[in-house]
Amino acid sequence: MELKLDPATTALVVIDLQKSVVARETWPRPASEVVAESARLAARFRTAGAFVVLVNVAFSPDDRDRLKAIAEEPAPRGPFPPELSELAPELDRQPSDLLITKRQWGAFYGTDLELQLRRRGITTIVLTGISTNFGVESTARDAWERGFSLVFVENGTAALSPSAHEFAYATVFPRIGLVRQADELSIED
Repeated sequence: MELKLDPATTALVVIDLQKSVVARETWPRPASEVVAESARLAARFRTAGAFVVLVNVAFSPDDRDRLKAIAEEPAPRGPFPPELSELAPELDRQPSDLLITKRQWGAFYGTDLELQLRRRGITTIVLTGISTNFGVESTARDAWERGFSLVFVENGTAALSPSAHEFAYATVFPRIGLVRQADELSIED
């Protein structure tokens, strides 16, 4: 079912499509397909005059700003080469795009993402990216708690396992937003 979006109040938020992430094996589609779909959506949003936000994750050279909680499966530690935070070139970053650099899964905590969205009158966020159950879901939960309407682009996301992707789309996303395929989105006045 087609969903009409107002470019004046809608932002596309693209999560973690950077070298270190898109190099990984993903499900239910390869990262290259997620990047391509996100790039197509970004171009459509820009043409319509809608706001595009590109999110990456990066850490300081001393790695002291990375979360290091005690966990059964802790994140890797040690220096994170800066080039791994570079966005996939296919996204064709434009001067009108906002770059948000985060230091944890979600794009809201510790960044000015909410401030920048609110200043522009954004009420609806369309989400794409990798990984469905980490960066995308964490950002979505934070956005929902802040009162934003959410649209999840299923064919613009992927996870590191089939079950992680399926769980988010079967259990979490339908409870906090709308799930659509990219070709079901219409962004124009």
